[in-house]
Amino acid sequence: MRRHAIAVATALLLAGTAGVTASAADQAAAVHPELWPSAKSPAAITDAATEARIDALLKRMTIEQKVGQLVQGDISTITPKDLETYPLGSILAGGNSGPHGNERSTAADWAKLVGEFRAVSLKPQANGVAIPIIFGVDAVHGHNNIPGATLFPHNIGLGAARDPELIQRIGAVTGAEIAGSGIEWTFAPTLAVPQDLRWGRSYEGYASDPKLIADYARAMVLGLQGKLVSGQSVGAAHVAATAKHFLADGGTFEGKDQGDAKADEKELIAKHAQGYPAAIDAGALTVMASFSSWQGVKHHGNKGLLTDALKDKMGFAGFVVGDWNGHGQVAGCSVTDCAQSINAGLDMFMAPDSWKGLYETTVRQAKDGTISAARLDDAVRRILRVKYKLGLFPEGHVDRSQVKALGTPEHLAIAREAVAKSLVLLKNNGSVLPIKPGARVLVTGPAANSMAIQSGGWTISWQGTDVTHADFPNGQTIWEGLDKAVRDAGGVASLSDDGVYKEKPDVAIVVFGEAPYAEFQGDVPTLDYQPSDATDLATLKKLKAAGIPVVALFLSGRPMFTNPEINAADAFVAGWLPGSQGAGVADVLVAGKDGKTVRGFTGTLPFAWPADARSPVETPQWPVGYGLKYGATTDVPQLSEALRVDIAAALNVTTYFTGGRARSPWALSITDAGGARAVDSPPVSSPNGLLATRSVDVRAQEDGKSFIWTGPASFHLTGPFADLSRQLNNSFALRLDWRIDETGGLPVKLALGGVTFDISDWVKTAPKGEVATLKVPLRCFADAGANLTRVDYATSVHGDKGLAVTLLNTNVEAVGENLPCPPAAK
Repeated sequence: MRRHAIAVATALLLAGTAGVTASAADQAAAVHPELWPSAKSPAAITDAATEARIDALLKRMTIEQKVGQLVQGDISTITPKDLETYPLGSILAGGNSGPHGNERSTAADWAKLVGEFRAVSLKPQANGVAIPIIFGVDAVHGHNNIPGATLFPHNIGLGAARDPELIQRIGAVTGAEIAGSGIEWTFAPTLAVPQDLRWGRSYEGYASDPKLIADYARAMVLGLQGKLVSGQSVGAAHVAATAKHFLADGGTFEGKDQGDAKADEKELIAKHAQGYPAAIDAGALTVMASFSSWQGVKHHGNKGLLTDALKDKMGFAGFVVGDWNGHGQVAGCSVTDCAQSINAGLDMFMAPDSWKGLYETTVRQAKDGTISAARLDDAVRRILRVKYKLGLFPEGHVDRSQVKALGTPEHLAIAREAVAKSLVLLKNNGSVLPIKPGARVLVTGPAANSMAIQSGGWTISWQGTDVTHADFPNGQTIWEGLDKAVRDAGGVASLSDDGVYKEKPDVAIVVFGEAPYAEFQGDVPTLDYQPSDATDLATLKKLKAAGIPVVALFLSGRPMFTNPEINAADAFVAGWLPGSQGAGVADVLVAGKDGKTVRGFTGTLPFAWPADARSPVETPQWPVGYGLKYGATTDVPQLSEALRVDIAAALNVTTYFTGGRARSPWALSITDAGGARAVDSPPVSSPNGLLATRSVDVRAQEDGKSFIWTGPASFHLTGPFADLSRQLNNSFALRLDWRIDETGGLPVKLALGGVTFDISDWVKTAPKGEVATLKVPLRCFADAGANLTRVDYATSVHGDKGLAVTLLNTNVEAVGENLPCPPAAK
């Protein structure tokens, strides 16, 4: 699910962006239900008494009340009081949304907020009808929205464990902790079968094996929901599951997020649909439609898939929910007008910020027959059926607010077990692992003591970049786990940020890997790890050259081309994204005083490991299922370091300046009336000397660029034409992290794509001498006429004598609030 608040004005631009004409695509995307697997929701999903209650409600409900059930809004844009006027059926909390704007709210805060929305929804309207809201969140590796919750490895690591019984226990723990915050619905499990690991959501897929996906689908649904029992509500420690994203979100062309799957129908079924019959048979109460398309037709508008295949042939009796404004991408639709989705079989719109206009439009369409009464009633029936099964109505009410369930020792122990079982040993030359008792151990690398890197995206916030140890005080970083294990075994461990040591260690463990990311931000052009600034490789080589045995622990959301790093290490471990229980790593890597580890290596590769930087992986270095065990005597020879891909052709379109310099292919230049000058190695002045720049230290060595104006001049970040339409359609903003050192030289103007805004008011009110962040939604530039499909000037700032600023970062990123546009520059 898209986990950031989107401005309605941006989303309106999605109208008619299906990418192909409906008539041409519909023929290519024809569904043949007889080819699809048979399944059936358990009879226990409902019962005669429940259906009778639904019949009675449907007879009493107005069209407005029925339509309300079809619409879900996000807590960032809707209040409990709004439900008095707009009887919405559901509320969600996106990844950058927290109770009253606080992403780090407690479980009690969440339960209170849910209770406030539910209380209003249960107030009878004029006709005496009152229907409780259903509240949903993305809890995708534990209840990852709440500090102190039990955080499990991301799905790719669980796939490496190949343990359905463990998955069911993880589901039960996750369900109990979600319920403990008063919430009854999670948007999980993800049943994607990623085919191209450049996709930024690859780590949400368990594996490339459809059978394992099916086994895990069944286990996770049973864990989250418990086994459905006829005539009984889902228990207080369980929540509704969501099988997602239907369908082939992991099979898009070139791994593009929200892209198009070009497989034929048989391949679509064989590779991407196998998890859904298992989830349906296990009783999954909801299914989420994918943003993506098949043969050019968006799933949110594909009746053949949503109705003919899913509901009819696979017998799904729950309800289908959309993804974040995904209906707006259907041909002929906008985010506030899309009867096509409901008519195709979508039962509930996910309309985080577009709910009000969508509700009003859909009411009109239900009244004029654009949406038939039968289709409307069917969608409402399915939603009410799930609400009754969850015990949300006063009769048979189930209380899910036992906050004490969060982060218990028993739950944390299961997470620690999962971490250990997820590790995959790819190389162990000379049997450097396990670490021997009494050893002197150096632990280094950027991920060694980083709760953010080991936890990955979808942790506290959507992208997970701001996670700190304080968010999970009941967890351990990998360093902390290793340190304790080494000391318990009679050894000594030391932590170094840069690999420097005072006393030569017996062994070094270098922990490194991908920075946190989620969808969009995680898409990469190739599988090459660190294509530039290979600092981690340099650390490995430095330690190896010193004659120190080196263990490489690689944290990532996908297998990557790491042959240079593998060659530079004696042992190499794929650690994936283990979550908060770093001690689980030490359980496998470090031997106790008796010479034995708590657990051995049991994990195997869930995806093939690449032999070069190309994707899909055509010639793997190691196949699916590979993984060494302790005692294996096979040494890994020197591996080829040939990339077999043109790294220079991979275009970075979102990060323009960071770490004190422009990021390729973007370049920094300064201009005044005398012309332009590239900023290669400051200090540099503009041709007429009206703007001077130099590197400065702000938070780290030379991480900023100082700009001082003595007359009218500008600095620019320019590059080849970049297409920002995907970022526009998903509510991204231009972000500048900078320090306003002097506020003279007004007006100050900011430009992107040829459109200029006056940001003088912001500059005047920014805290002088302190780093501050300015965000301007891309929609502002688009609405003012910028062509965001061809952007060569990504950032330009113009000032005059008396202005001085220090720039730290410029990029485009998703935003979690509705931001105003600055005034146009005169």
